[in-house]
Amino acid sequence: MSDNLAFVEEKFKELEEKIMDPNLINEDREEWQRVMKEHADLEPIVLKYRELKETEKQLEDSKEMLYEKLDDEMKELVKEEVKILEENLEKYQEELKILLLPKDPNDHKNVIVEIRGGAGGDEAALFAGTLFRMYVRYAERNNWKVDIMNTNEIGIGGYKEVIFMINGKGAYSRLKYESGVHRVQRVPETEASGRIHTSTATVAVLPEAEDIDIDIDPNEIRVDVFRSSGNGGQSVNTTDSAVRLTHIPTGIVISCQDEKSQLKNKDKAMKILKSRLYDMKLSEQNAEIADMKRGQVGTGDRSERIRTYNFPQGRVTDHRINLTLHKINSFIDGDLDEMIETLITTDQAQKLQQME
Repeated sequence: MSDNLAFVEEKFKELEEKIMDPNLINEDREEWQRVMKEHADLEPIVLKYRELKETEKQLEDSKEMLYEKLDDEMKELVKEEVKILEENLEKYQEELKILLLPKDPNDHKNVIVEIRGGAGGDEAALFAGTLFRMYVRYAERNNWKVDIMNTNEIGIGGYKEVIFMINGKGAYSRLKYESGVHRVQRVPETEASGRIHTSTATVAVLPEAEDIDIDIDPNEIRVDVFRSSGNGGQSVNTTDSAVRLTHIPTGIVISCQDEKSQLKNKDKAMKILKSRLYDMKLSEQNAEIADMKRGQVGTGDRSERIRTYNFPQGRVTDHRINLTLHKINSFIDGDLDEMIETLITTDQAQKLQQME
């Protein structure tokens, strides 16, 4: 690890010199921005490595002091300092192992979240609405922007489908673990006898595809326009503003109708289509290492039941990490960090084990 870190530090110094080169700034702005990003990615590793090297030096100096003629009190103080420095050294080494783990190239991206009601009829649609509001609240807590892409409402606060984008630094890095089947156990408001119902909703979290990630041939897309339906209001329902995109090679169909503008609906539909195709591309690339990933937390198979929300008992359980939180009301109000941090930590631990 030491050789790798020394190489990273040298690379970091080279990038610092490039950043300060006025010719690069003036002549190749795109390359300068790439260098800036690479420099920013390496900075936390280099700073931690320098901290580790300084601690190693202090530890060496302190151990040498123990061979000097010291009174008992001074010797005890030095021994205590050696103990603290050794603990810090071990901590920095573990932190560097995590920093050196291969980065998910999508972690910095915005996300497109698709939530669909599953088994359970209207109650499943209501649960999809609960999940939608939960993620909106989580986005608000992180000062991220939410942009609704498309909805299919049932009229009583639920959704057969809701698709939305969350714009925010690191959104994918934290929300990618939410993909999968979410199960709810609660007494529906429409249930007179008070019986507990079990319903499900599926969540798909897709990294926003950038133009550099996916290239779509316009000739492979069929565009249809039609009048919006549902709770859109008069100005939406009386014009052909809704857009349906069909990607002919894959058969993927995307409809957007929430905007009054046909152009805006087409733009949103194209973003969803690009992200779906990019997700398919990633899935194909990961297929060869599927056996390795099956035991990991990963991003969750969409057919896998990942979490249960039990309202009568006030608990939320994530089945991948066997974590139960007894705070369902604050959880569905967007207090997801404790669960997400545990998922991230578990994922990192599993990757470290595979590196050993």
